[in-house]
Amino acid sequence: MRSIGFAASCAAGLAALSACAGTDIVPRPLGIVERGGVYEFTGRLEDAVRFRRVSGIPAEGYRMSVSKDGAEVVFGDDAGRLYALETLRQMVETVGDGGVVPCVEIEDAPRYAWRGVHLDESRHFFGKAAVKRILDLMARHKLNRFHWHLTDDQGWRIDVPGYPELVRYGAVRPSSVRPRERAYGDASADAEKYDGVAYGPYFYTEADLREVIEYAAKLNIQIVPEIELPGHVCAALAAYPQFACHPERLASRRPRISWGIEKDVLCAGNDEAIKFMEDVLDWTCRVFPCDVVHIGGDECPQDAWKTCAKCRARIEAEGVGDEKGLQPWITRRFVRFLAERGKRAIGWDECLVGDVPSSAMGMIWRESRIGAGHELVSGAAAAMRGHDMVMTPSTYCYLDYAQGLADDPHFYNRHVLKLERCYAFDPCAGVPNEAKRRVLGGQGNNWTEFTLDQRELEWKMWPRMMALAEALWLGESKPGFEDFRRRAARQRERLVASGVNCAPLE
Repeated sequence: MRSIGFAASCAAGLAALSACAGTDIVPRPLGIVERGGVYEFTGRLEDAVRFRRVSGIPAEGYRMSVSKDGAEVVFGDDAGRLYALETLRQMVETVGDGGVVPCVEIEDAPRYAWRGVHLDESRHFFGKAAVKRILDLMARHKLNRFHWHLTDDQGWRIDVPGYPELVRYGAVRPSSVRPRERAYGDASADAEKYDGVAYGPYFYTEADLREVIEYAAKLNIQIVPEIELPGHVCAALAAYPQFACHPERLASRRPRISWGIEKDVLCAGNDEAIKFMEDVLDWTCRVFPCDVVHIGGDECPQDAWKTCAKCRARIEAEGVGDEKGLQPWITRRFVRFLAERGKRAIGWDECLVGDVPSSAMGMIWRESRIGAGHELVSGAAAAMRGHDMVMTPSTYCYLDYAQGLADDPHFYNRHVLKLERCYAFDPCAGVPNEAKRRVLGGQGNNWTEFTLDQRELEWKMWPRMMALAEALWLGESKPGFEDFRRRAARQRERLVASGVNCAPLE
């Protein structure tokens, strides 16, 4: 390739490149040396670079050399090629019908294999266009796992063959919590906090899911579906109340309207209820190619199991002691069920309580603790026990927490999570060296009780997801918050220019 001159139009581009240094990349590459000068090109950026596949490059990694005479990228897999191109796109300044790129040497590869974004679409539904937009922005920041929370108490968002009532009853609720209200109890007890407006039916067809999965695959993003069980299933029980311990309590056949935790859960003693979840997960395994399926497992009250004759019979038949033994029994059953279909089960903290196989993966959300009652197990201890872990503690990774901005038009959870705190996230904090290989990475979580639409979702995600992206890409090698802040300011300008509703840096 040869360098192409630009005449007068290039001067402005070169000045702009000089002003921003041209290497304000997020996440910052693992190794980067600025050589001085620029490479000028015309046409498409991807056509102005020589790509070469070689062996010996780490997974998702690449090497890049840009001189005044051209640009070359060597990579070992498709992800490495994609990420090299994303790095170049963040460096390029458009000039006329081409652009300029600073001359650099880069050697780059991620610290963590799991660099994720979670989206809850049960509480509020965003749709395919919004999800694709998230996937585009994920790829730009070298994020590679999309954790799609598709079922919960307040809404069931997938149309499963053979179970039509799931979307008839589970995908619509008769009312919602009003914006800027926190309602966690009985809707009838505080009626003015609810809007009285039907929400839905909102759900994805199989064709919709496959379309998004195909779109994500081109961006090196694996979609991890979450089917909640045995708790957070009120929307499913609205469709099929016979799968609850006490069907009479679900006569209204509606999902939960308020936020918080629902006491009615899947009946662990009902074989038909277990078969229902097996059918749903079997279909999920066939639709989603990812080798991991999330089974929830969090916040499951055991009151109903304690008073249910079928559950008491299950406790006796399986010899699990009491109702507390039922959740590990369910976890073991579905870990085995998914393994038979070539999938690994991952669940929230509570899934790792009790006697569960080491093949079960854990997703830590309550700091580094997991447990129930007086039993507390640290994420480090779970890794030492042989579980592969994804660390996503709420105080570093929950994007429904307020950003700490002086002027913010949006409503949040009661807690605060500032940009600098996100950047300080260390998935391996407190984990012994011999267990660090079990820590796969982490993710930012978008819980949407108080997030109503795509623009609000973007505001709450960005720029905090930039900070998490760099923490997960570089790990212990990240250069420091002030260095990140300078680069993030430049990339925020680009996000805003492209139409992303990105919040200001603090």
